[in-house]
Amino acid sequence: MSTNLELVTLPEAARITGKTPHNIRDYLQRQRIGKYNHQGELIERARSGELRVSLKELQTFLSMIEQGIDKHHQAGLHPELGFHQVSESQRTKHVHRLHPYLGKFIPQLVEWFLSRYFKPNQVILDPFMGSGTTLVQGNEMKMHTIGIEISPFNCLIAQVKTQPYDLPKVSAEILEIEQHLTEFSKSLATPTKKLEQFKKKLLADCQSDYLNTWFAPNALLEMWYYRHLIPGYQYQDLLRVLLSRAVRSSRLVPHYDLATPKQSLPVGQPYWCRKHQRYCTPIDNCQSKIHAYSADTVRRLMEFDSLRSNRMVKIFQGDSRQVNLKRELVNTPLANRLIDGVFTSPPYVGQIDYHDQHRYAYELFGFPRQDSLEVGPKKRGKSKLAQQEYVEGIAEVFQNVLPWIKPKGKILVVANDRFQLYPDIAKLSGLTIVEQFQRAVTKRTEQGDDPYQETIFLMMKKN
Repeated sequence: MSTNLELVTLPEAARITGKTPHNIRDYLQRQRIGKYNHQGELIERARSGELRVSLKELQTFLSMIEQGIDKHHQAGLHPELGFHQVSESQRTKHVHRLHPYLGKFIPQLVEWFLSRYFKPNQVILDPFMGSGTTLVQGNEMKMHTIGIEISPFNCLIAQVKTQPYDLPKVSAEILEIEQHLTEFSKSLATPTKKLEQFKKKLLADCQSDYLNTWFAPNALLEMWYYRHLIPGYQYQDLLRVLLSRAVRSSRLVPHYDLATPKQSLPVGQPYWCRKHQRYCTPIDNCQSKIHAYSADTVRRLMEFDSLRSNRMVKIFQGDSRQVNLKRELVNTPLANRLIDGVFTSPPYVGQIDYHDQHRYAYELFGFPRQDSLEVGPKKRGKSKLAQQEYVEGIAEVFQNVLPWIKPKGKILVVANDRFQLYPDIAKLSGLTIVEQFQRAVTKRTEQGDDPYQETIFLMMKKN
């Protein structure tokens, strides 16, 4: 049964919205809004006098028509969970934009569910942590959070987002290292014998074909020089993430294809840019991006610092199918505490190769890769066999963590279940699907604007 829908009759809906009853019937016939009875239950056919529509759902749909994004709305989608009115700056607020990451959910989705199902001081687990969105928002909402993630670089991003900082010290370090880089960048315009020797020494460790292919010579020198300076500072992990963000934006790729580039561009050769509708030239340096992201990083850290709580954030780099939470938490304030619930978004089968999306960072810093342990990577495809392996992999994770979750703990899973795999996952995991929320996904940064839907599964342990 649906609740909080503000159910009204067709004449009432028409009067309130300024539409005609014929308009409302058209929306119903095209399944853009749902048919309800007076109890709020979705129905296919209504008896005389029984038909109701959701005023919230209708108003959301009409708002999307005005914005030209009504293609994202179908009947049955939750009227609040599309977050259509939330600006891009809020979707990527404070530390959530310290480093781009494909496949993350927006913080407003986390806030909506955590505020309804959990309370301050409770413990929330994300066994598919990614870049740490659940941990950041849980901390902001005064909840203890635990994240598990297979990718070492993802763990670095999450750690940098969630750790406390001496902000004046951070600001001073970021400014100082940027100044050193600016001086080095200027020196490249007037080469000397001493500079050439230093450049050769600097790049001696750069044996990466990938980096040599995807970056202009000066960009490669600047990013390697910045990397060379990092060990001299206290907040080294933060500087690595800042550099990685700048490196990502400094590749020889079209502006419109920054998220998933297919081929590097020739240095200095203009191309027609679909994003800007004009000819653009691929970036040939890294210093300009370092400059842009340095001030932005400090601003975002300061913003989150004013919101963060003192609740514990614990990150484990490892395979969620094997991590022993009881053992890992033994020397923490959460020792002997059961977890109150889960909010997570596992990989979508055959969608993303999570290590490959940050290949530049792995090549630059030499992080160990754990590709073979990814569940449902793109490289394994979406075949029946891949789907079965995915079901078993996700279920293994839940089987492993469920003993440490309270008997009535709530497990919330965000998924694009186009292959309808989660009923099998739930059964294999020992979970019961209690409720499902359908939402439209819009404004996906750097991933296009095609209609896309997600399901949020509310599950609990079987008795």
